[in-house]
Amino acid sequence: MSGHPASPVDAWTQLGATHVLAGWPVFVLDAPALGAETAEPLLVLHGFPTSSFDFHAVLPALREHRRVVLFDMLGYGLSAKPDVAYTVALQADVATALTDALSLREVALLTHDMGDTVGGELLARSLDGDWPVEVTRRVLTNGSIYIDMAQLSAGQLMLLDLPDARLEPGGPIDGRAVAAGVAATFSPHAAVDPGELDAVASLTEEDGGHLVLPRLIRYIEERRRDERRFTGAIERHPSPLAVVWGLDDPIAVAPMVDRLLAARPDAHATRLDGVGHYPMVEAPDRFAAAVADALA
Repeated sequence: MSGHPASPVDAWTQLGATHVLAGWPVFVLDAPALGAETAEPLLVLHGFPTSSFDFHAVLPALREHRRVVLFDMLGYGLSAKPDVAYTVALQADVATALTDALSLREVALLTHDMGDTVGGELLARSLDGDWPVEVTRRVLTNGSIYIDMAQLSAGQLMLLDLPDARLEPGGPIDGRAVAAGVAATFSPHAAVDPGELDAVASLTEEDGGHLVLPRLIRYIEERRRDERRFTGAIERHPSPLAVVWGLDDPIAVAPMVDRLLAARPDAHATRLDGVGHYPMVEAPDRFAAAVADALA
């Protein structure tokens, strides 16, 4: 008698493994190239409040000719959810521990949302000589890299108004509420499988992750305080830069692309119409094609 087919989250989980990085259990998915490996590895940094699962639909295309490494940042998805201060530096420490553990000496970077900020910290460390990994090229996707332009959602503002402390169980913030907030950032023109939001809900609640959301959101306060370090490194790092941006994003609004291109006129931009804040979820084929073109 055959069992039920694995859910997408179960299948994703089985592709990865838990590593201890910077002292914490962290879910890592280290996917080898499907064909001949002709390009450098790709390190993927996901956003708030979701996880590396955001990229499940585009992973096969991304790994066609390169190794792709994804991980759930501390406090997210299938990684540990300790009651600690979730600083950008801590998430960057996890990323650097990962590249060290996997002996990665050169990577391309693909970053989204909060991952853009953590990527900015990694790029700043690279410029300072504090991260011994060569960033060969990078693709930046929807994220509030210019926080003064960001149109923060009601949910984000509510979390920022809460104390930087773990919530007590049984409150109104749960996986379904988070999934609804994510759905509100999609383009009205996008047709997203409801299973994607089911996955967001379940992965948010994994190991009580919804309870640390008021702690996780503090990266926005750091972004306000240290934007010139994070975005300054995004603008200045000499590696080739490409931007893939959903134009219907209600938070990281489209004019951010123009501002980045003004600071980095050699960057290449692909603007996706009819796509919101999660282009890899809303339009996976178009997103994967744009990223592949940017990394070529």
